[in-house]
Amino acid sequence: MGKNGEGIGEMNELPLSKEQIMDAAEQVLRRFGPDKTSVMDVARALQVSHGTLYRHFPSKASLREAVTERWLARSIAEPLAEIADGTDGSFAARLRLWLEKLIGSKRSYASDDPEMFAMYTDVTADAAEIIDSHVDALIGQIESILEGGIRSGEFKTAPPSETARAIFLATSRFHHPAHSPEWTAERADADFDSVWRLLLSGISA
Repeated sequence: MGKNGEGIGEMNELPLSKEQIMDAAEQVLRRFGPDKTSVMDVARALQVSHGTLYRHFPSKASLREAVTERWLARSIAEPLAEIADGTDGSFAARLRLWLEKLIGSKRSYASDDPEMFAMYTDVTADAAEIIDSHVDALIGQIESILEGGIRSGEFKTAPPSETARAIFLATSRFHHPAHSPEWTAERADADFDSVWRLLLSGISA
């Protein structure tokens, strides 16, 4: 890992929180990229010794994972929760909007925030527990939409947890980072429409 930037200079004696460290790490990661960023780079940005950071995060991997976990919550899960918890429109329309938001967000971050998206892609491969927790949260949001649709009679009575997981997996080509090279394909939107119609026909009462 390279050593970017200048020397630390005058040390910062103030205590740091994990949030402050993650804020700085996110800025440095966006500047240098996940592969070239070291713990020392983050320490320089905060004007502290790298040992100060290690008291909160025992390794570079743990810091990257914490930053990615927070980014996933703020950038993906929380905006989607607003749709899942909303009250506008039919449950089918809400489910379609939820999926479009997920897919659109991933596409946007892949092109407009490539450093954070690259780190997310790396963590997807290396930190299964974090990604599993994130995916479970998203599937839980789909499940809540399905439960509302079942109560209203809009959707068939079926185990919502199993159906939610199936919907998430069936649409993974459009939002899993491993498929990001395919997201700009000419048929990407048409393919999603085809998958959506098939899913909707399967869950509609």
